[in-house]
Amino acid sequence: MSGYEVEHNIPTDKETKPEQHSRRPDLSTFFSTLELVDTSNPEHHHNAHAQPQPENTAAAFRLLANAFEMMRGSEERDNGASGEGGLLESMIEYLRENADDPPSELKGVPDSFLDELERVPNKSLKPTDTCPICVNPFLEDQYPLVVQLPCHKDHRFDLDCIRPWLKLNSTCPLDRKELLKKKQPPPPPPDDDEEDYDDMYA
Repeated sequence: MSGYEVEHNIPTDKETKPEQHSRRPDLSTFFSTLELVDTSNPEHHHNAHAQPQPENTAAAFRLLANAFEMMRGSEERDNGASGEGGLLESMIEYLRENADDPPSELKGVPDSFLDELERVPNKSLKPTDTCPICVNPFLEDQYPLVVQLPCHKDHRFDLDCIRPWLKLNSTCPLDRKELLKKKQPPPPPPDDDEEDYDDMYA
């Protein structure tokens, strides 16, 4: 605020606009740490055999647990909840366990998986539909970006909420189903072709 505004008691833009609370905590530190840990990203890791440092992996899990802890605290303040557990509580517990005993490699999804998640059009959202993680109504967000996980048509999340979880863990937080399909071995060639092949050399 400049001296002129103070001297003439002119309210600034900050004072006139109602303060908007962010729906989610800032995760920039988490994503910076994730770059050190996510060895599958060729932009940051050129060595295909690189292994993440355990302290960096632990830090990534701890940072996300702390962010979810902040979300849970603001959710309890907003809703007057007494914190009886639930999805966010179990996610925090899982993240803290992995922070204490970090895995040797991340089991998260690649960015391509996140890019291909089915987007839920705003017109198909009801005012009562909420994100299971932040518990905010989707339509409260000015520009909601809601995605549906492939495990169930009702497993819808704000992309900003589910993305950090999926970068560390490739399961749905609601039903813990594995979201990355295992590659199936190619089917054996039909027997007819083998007989033809044998006949040629008989």
